[in-house]
Amino acid sequence: MTIASEAHERALIIDFGSQVTQLIARRLRESGVYCEVHPFNRVDGDFLKSYNPKAIVLSGGPSSVTDKGSPRAPQAVFDLGVPILGICYGQQTMMEQLGGKVETGESGEFGRAFIQPVAKTPLFDGMFDVAPADGEEVWMSHGDHVAKMAPGFEVLATSPGAPYAVIGDKSRHFYGTQFHPEVVHTPRGEQMLRNFTHGIAGMKGDWTMQAFREEAIAKVRAQVGDGKVICGLSGGVDSSVVAVLLHEAIGDQLTCVFVDTGMMRKGEADEVVSLFKEHYNMNLVHVDAGDEFLDLLDGVDDPEKKRKIIGGTFIDIFEREAKAVGGAKFLAQGTLYPDVIESVSFDGGPSVTIKSHHNVGGLPERMDMDLVEPLRELFKDEVRALGRELGLNDTFVGRHPFPGPGLAIRCPGLITRDKLDALREADAIYLDEIKKAGLYNVIWQAFAAILPVKTVGVMGDSRTYERVLALRAVTSTDGMTADYYHFNHEFLGRTATRIINEVKGINRVVYDITSKPPGTIEWE
Repeated sequence: MTIASEAHERALIIDFGSQVTQLIARRLRESGVYCEVHPFNRVDGDFLKSYNPKAIVLSGGPSSVTDKGSPRAPQAVFDLGVPILGICYGQQTMMEQLGGKVETGESGEFGRAFIQPVAKTPLFDGMFDVAPADGEEVWMSHGDHVAKMAPGFEVLATSPGAPYAVIGDKSRHFYGTQFHPEVVHTPRGEQMLRNFTHGIAGMKGDWTMQAFREEAIAKVRAQVGDGKVICGLSGGVDSSVVAVLLHEAIGDQLTCVFVDTGMMRKGEADEVVSLFKEHYNMNLVHVDAGDEFLDLLDGVDDPEKKRKIIGGTFIDIFEREAKAVGGAKFLAQGTLYPDVIESVSFDGGPSVTIKSHHNVGGLPERMDMDLVEPLRELFKDEVRALGRELGLNDTFVGRHPFPGPGLAIRCPGLITRDKLDALREADAIYLDEIKKAGLYNVIWQAFAAILPVKTVGVMGDSRTYERVLALRAVTSTDGMTADYYHFNHEFLGRTATRIINEVKGINRVVYDITSKPPGTIEWE
């Protein structure tokens, strides 16, 4: 069980592998409903009994219901007697399992569509009355479609391309949508999800950051007892919130360890040490380990090897510091829900891992320590809300995400000290320009990456052959999906000119306009 699961009403999201399953969780939590995402093949009768959900959502997925061996919801889900909402694939497997029929169409339906109601249902409360004449806008993304409804179901809404756009069995409170209400392209999908959880399932929406704070502190105290805890403090939002939360929970039992890897942003070490040592009066150890990290990374250009080396070196340092404080029994980390999701395959099989997260996957046995991960169920914006609840300085709460491996993964190819120095200066200029333009809080994350290529340039009357710098800025809500920020060309030109004029070793600047997916936010 998780932190909030014993104290609040819970919804369960059963995952069939959709890229946007996590958005369902985001929407439900925004309306005060605590929920968790669990893979379809890890949900059985015993799990359902212990989790005790008041509502269940079946996610979309990439499979075809018509394929042999395609994912199915456990029968226990339909026997539980709680409201169920099936979305896209979730609707289709519900129909197939309950006696309906699904077919593969000659062509799929992808993109914007408009639905019209054909029957009254609490699922539509507050909708359609102000909709345009052509109906409520929704986002379709499917190849298969329901050809025959299961017994007890009726059509609630249709679209020109989907005669079973919304269906429902009102007596059992089972509903299905062919479209995706969780994505922003369905403008009032959030209202529909709220109608399902609050109206149909009768949930109160009793999950808040204040409640989470109290419960997280109680759980930490119960887990730790009188033991000592080491907390890896990077100065980013996640580890900063963990540090303040743990300090409130266990006081002097906590020792924060700030490891300067030699791959931090400009001025990072001084800023972090000053805030936490002086303002919060914490036990803080500052470890200058730049040479240790950079020596180990010398000659390494594979991004996964970089992450493994950095993660392993962090562990070595924490192990040393744990012994130095008299034998800490616990290591606290700022692991978040997206970290866990990106590191684990939804089907429990061989995972197509996007990238390793240095703080996911447990600890080496030699450390003989237990992990304390109080943020493991939170999305990034929820961590920010918790930071504000804890009274953390806005300068830190509002910071753009900064990866644990630091600038190492913003230096594709070999890492050298001169590349890091150039990158640090260029990154500082870029962020300075963003802040001057009043855009820092509009952008989810912005950074520079120094590329492993050189190009010819002309400065004055001389030929140059120097490095290329890529600028990256994205908008997002939780880091799971992202779009590039649309700077105007005046901003980009001004920033590029400053970087080339002020940073030695860079003669060309480019801007990355890749969304996530298909790219990731970071370059490695």
